[in-house]
Amino acid sequence: MKTLRLGIEIETVGASRQKLAHTIQSTVGGHVSGDYRGWQVTDTQGRAWKVVSDASLSGGEYRGEIVSPILTYQDMDALQQVVRAAREAGARADASTGIHIHVDGSRFDAKGVTNLVKMVHKQERLLETALGVSAARLARYCRPIGAAFLQRLEARRPRTLQEVNEAWYGRRNNMPNRYDSSRYHGLNLNSLFFRGTIEFRYFNGTVHAGEVKAYVQLVLALAARALASKAASSKRRDFNPATARYDFRVFLLHLGLIGEEFKTARLHLLKRLEGSAAWKGQPRDRRGSGGEGTPGSEDAQSGSDSAQGSTHEALAA
Repeated sequence: MKTLRLGIEIETVGASRQKLAHTIQSTVGGHVSGDYRGWQVTDTQGRAWKVVSDASLSGGEYRGEIVSPILTYQDMDALQQVVRAAREAGARADASTGIHIHVDGSRFDAKGVTNLVKMVHKQERLLETALGVSAARLARYCRPIGAAFLQRLEARRPRTLQEVNEAWYGRRNNMPNRYDSSRYHGLNLNSLFFRGTIEFRYFNGTVHAGEVKAYVQLVLALAARALASKAASSKRRDFNPATARYDFRVFLLHLGLIGEEFKTARLHLLKRLEGSAAWKGQPRDRRGSGGEGTPGSEDAQSGSDSAQGSTHEALAA
């Protein structure tokens, strides 16, 4: 996952585009340029950070979408510094804002894309709940994977990206448009065929650097698992709110988000879910036999409900 390239779009309200651009420049260096169409920061590496308008956002003149250049995993600290600086400049998130994360699609063939679609579909209800996606955004800007698309994908078993294209659009589309209506899905493949990136649109807006990092790590882990897997199942898993925290933690560990490095990511990604992260069902009495709980394989104590009170520092930006 650490070798995949990415980009991120962070929608904000509360600060003007000009102010956001100068704030970014104070963090990444370089110089600022801009006009009525938007502002750009060319950093010391020659990369362009853009701050553009988005009419879907509230806030009037005090709104802007931060568009990163192509980043690598090694740029994570710089990205977090940009987010923190934007927040200090007055940028904030509201119900109109979201975050879109793009992964370089050049390493994806038909199998990799198909694996990713099936993996996300299988866990989509759990993903949406963990990320707190509102009903309004699910209905409009980040719709679930379409049943008709999945049916075509399952039936065709595509061997080429052109066949994936036909399954996505329901026809062969040799001239994809940036604004094609199919882009409004949580997993957006129109972006793959238009600009060569796979876009994840599930994320609510935030100017919390820790949350942004967790979202990026989740996306990269999903992409890496899809590329490494020989096959994947698309059968929806049963969703049980009472065990959602445990179920999602197990999924995160399966993706490789395990150990101290990803502890904060797990905390952010699990914090909206109910139940215990360490036990599925009622925890058994460790002093004796009996009980129906199933212990987790990792984080059995630090991930449990009883430990949540001591994790507030790890959740800080």
